[in-house]
Amino acid sequence: MKVQRSLIIGGAISLFFLALASLSLLWVPHEVTSLAIANRLQGPSATYLLGTDQFGRDVLSLLMVGAQTSIAVAVAAIGIGAGIGVPLGLLAAAQHGRFGDELIMRGNDLIFAFPALVIAILITATYGPSAFNAILAIGIFNIPVFARVTRAGALPLWTLDYILAARVAGKSKFRISLEHILPNILNLIIVQATIQFSLGILAEAALSYVGLGAQPPTPSWGRMLAEAQTMIYTHPMLAILPGACIMALVLGLNLAGDGLRDHLDPRLERALK
Repeated sequence: MKVQRSLIIGGAISLFFLALASLSLLWVPHEVTSLAIANRLQGPSATYLLGTDQFGRDVLSLLMVGAQTSIAVAVAAIGIGAGIGVPLGLLAAAQHGRFGDELIMRGNDLIFAFPALVIAILITATYGPSAFNAILAIGIFNIPVFARVTRAGALPLWTLDYILAARVAGKSKFRISLEHILPNILNLIIVQATIQFSLGILAEAALSYVGLGAQPPTPSWGRMLAEAQTMIYTHPMLAILPGACIMALVLGLNLAGDGLRDHLDPRLERALK
């Protein structure tokens, strides 16, 4: 099976940022929580490869730890969304046309009525802004996404002969969902998780930009953009660098998602030949 070029390029970009975030767990060029006002707004040099910000912090170190923050929030949010949404989607498909199916899907519609930013505002108004609350807001918004994808992929399978044979053999719907349905739609869930990963990066940056995400002194790409907006004309690189990181990572994840979809779907691969 030929690997899609977009999967290779997107995977390489995504792995680069993942490696950068992993490296920041062990080492960064300079401490990101200490201020050095005497070194503020310096240009690139041997000591500070990408210069310093208005507080004298090393920009490269901030970008490295910011990658860790963005990726951690997005991964945790996907875990919440998939961990709850996939079982709900399987249950809705198994109960197709019954009260349980309608109840689950109408509940998903209710969550869809509130964007992640609105959910974050509601949560932070009650519990205060933090990275955990950003994870919770993005994760809640991901639940109906995974539920809908899972249900849509599972419904056609329930009409196939081998599923009917399993039901005749006495297997429960729960067991059929786990043993026969879920393995056959796992590729759909993986691709959707890749797409939601990129959206999670954007959502985390947006929430941090408006002050609802990770709080100081934890670095965040979104907050770096917010802090640099007053210096966009005098020191544009302070805004360009985190913005470029967000754009590159989201682009890489989208390319990887598209390539993975084509790679895992043999019908699309045959159509491209």
